[in-house]
Order: sequence, then C-alpha cells, then structure tokens
Amino acid sequence: MPAESIARRETSQRRHDTLQRLDAERDMWVSTSHPDHGPHQVPLWFVWDGRGIWMCTGGPSATARNVRREPRVRLALPDTFDVVLLQGEAEHFSDRDVPEGGADAFAGKFGWDPRTEDGSFLYLHVVPRTVRAWRGEPELQGRVIMRDGAWLA
Repeated sequence: MPAESIARRETSQRRHDTLQRLDAERDMWVSTSHPDHGPHQVPLWFVWDGRGIWMCTGGPSATARNVRREPRVRLALPDTFDVVLLQGEAEHFSDRDVPEGGADAFAGKFGWDPRTEDGSFLYLHVVPRTVRAWRGEPELQGRVIMRDGAWLA
C-alpha cells in the first residue's frame, strides 16, 4: 500500500485498535536474550487479560531458561504492516504455581491446558511498560502509545 494512502491515526485510535488486536489475535513473537548466547525469538500463543499478556512454554525451553535469568522481553504481533510492539518484564510461574485466572484464561482461549500435560511448563505474564503501534511510515511519528506502563491516550 502506498504511504500516501495511509490515514494517520490519532493516539487514541491506535490504542483502541491495539487493544482490539490483543483481544482477537492468537500468536505473538516473543524475544528473549541469554547473556552468553544472545537473542532468541519464538512465536507463542497468548491471551490478553486486560492488563497483560499470558503465554506458556515448555519448562526446559530456551525461552524459559532465558526469562529466568533475564526477565526483560519484547513482544510483537505478527503483522509487518500493522505493527504492535510491547516491552516489559516477564513474571514466570511453574504450571503448579500459576495463578488460576491466567492459566484458566489461556486454557479457555485455546482449548488446551498445559497443567494437565506430562512434563513441565512455564507460564509467562508480561505487563507492558512500553507499547508502540504504527501502520507504515506516515505513522512512525507518535508510534509510542504507552510509556512507563501508562497509556498516552
């Protein structure tokens, strides 16, 4: 789509659109880092609880190992035109210690409950500190719609 045909949205509209996508979408890219091995990125299913993102990964996975050592993460919805990037710190919970509300919301959305599976799983909860949202170059200016955990509109 040519940049001149993109209608620039106000911050309040970007927030509204972002929240709708967080409610509706299924997959999110999760970027973590290891001090010796560098960055690691994987797609995970997620559920938005109105405040933060719930995800689940295998207990021995690189993602789980990384967030135990370095909780800062970057999350991205999988659209390269309608970009939504979130940054925050991941709280992590074993499948035995996860708050029931987060695990139930995850199971309800996907019809799969890791708590009933063999093996160990790690639940991640990320309350964003920063959110950026833009559609194409005309929206790069003003792309920050949450700063220090507070929505800007």
